[in-house]
Amino acid sequence: MNEITFEGKVFAGEGTGRKYLSFSWVQQQIKENLGFTPFLGTLNLKLNQEGAFRRKKLEKLDSLKICPPEGYCVGLLFKAYIGNNACAVIIPQVRGYPKNVLEIIASTNLRASLGLSDEDSVAVRVQA
Repeated sequence: MNEITFEGKVFAGEGTGRKYLSFSWVQQQIKENLGFTPFLGTLNLKLNQEGAFRRKKLEKLDSLKICPPEGYCVGLLFKAYIGNNACAVIIPQVRGYPKNVLEIIASTNLRASLGLSDEDSVAVRVQA
């Protein structure tokens, strides 16, 4: 198994991740695939050009998937770590989704538990 490290700057999202994570079928599949129930929100990272290139490559690798009912998008899941904190990267497979954004989920509010603010730099190690 390979490990890919991403570094990005924290930024506030629009709440779309929270809405997606609130669906019971999403929570159930994350619990089955990753072993935790996600906090209802994502930690959003803005990637530089190199990070966006790596994310594009990551999307082509084997991943766990959230398989949605009709009308919703597939979500690619990758186990990850921020320091020693287990988490996961979720990549929505929706047209127009920004290629320089990485969304991270965990069982806790990562922003609060890690004391993060907008523009803070964060390194995420993704298992691929």
